[in-house]
Amino acid sequence: MKIYIITDLEGVSGVVTFNDTGRDTNMSGPRYEAARLLLTEDVNAAVQGALDGGATDIIVNDGHGSGSNFIMANLHPGARYCSGCGRVSVLDGLDESTDAVMLVGYHAMSGTPKAVLDHTQSSTSWRRYFINGVETGEIGQMAALAGHFNVPVVCVTGDLAATMEAKAFLGDVETVAVKEGRGRTSAICLAPAKARELIRAGVQRSLGKIGKIKPYKIKIPAEIKLECATTDVADGYVRGGAEKLDAFTVRRMAMSALDILKI
Repeated sequence: MKIYIITDLEGVSGVVTFNDTGRDTNMSGPRYEAARLLLTEDVNAAVQGALDGGATDIIVNDGHGSGSNFIMANLHPGARYCSGCGRVSVLDGLDESTDAVMLVGYHAMSGTPKAVLDHTQSSTSWRRYFINGVETGEIGQMAALAGHFNVPVVCVTGDLAATMEAKAFLGDVETVAVKEGRGRTSAICLAPAKARELIRAGVQRSLGKIGKIKPYKIKIPAEIKLECATTDVADGYVRGGAEKLDAFTVRRMAMSALDILKI
């Protein structure tokens, strides 16, 4: 059984500020280093849960920022790890031979109330993003990319708002909420040890849903609309067939689900 895990950092228990994610500190500083360790241990819990559920081949994609967040020396030996920048695709290494995808450490889309570090792709330059008229965050984006290969997302971990978003998009997906947002940069968090216990168990349970949860498919060609935070950001996206709908909004058509982020 082949499993693909992609991670983010904002949805890890204990991560509550943008300093934790490295956004404002050039991927450095004590809070970011602490967050890297928390992420690495959540990954280890997910890998062990997948092994407990019968996985025989596991790829874990470091999906936050430049893709160099894992503490490699501490990672579980039962998986292979996709790290670094300049990859072939967002879900590098995913193909039709994969049985299921899991999202670990994910966050809700931009504008979600009581969501920890809510954003869609960029926390500074993007505001709202739509696929065929449906506002979509990174959870839906990853599910659509996986759906191109007919692979379902079966498990999502993150804050409570992220898990609710996952169920709204994906149905009876297994979810693990490791914190509950009180505002954008505050949350009631589970202790990391408890979060890992729940992640391991949730991932193991989710493997029983393979074959029951359908891949998330979008209609192609797909209309992609991006509402930017400022007019100059929108101006920068007017190329390669994109058009401006207003001062802040850019539109283009995607001929494949793999092109939905090629704004």
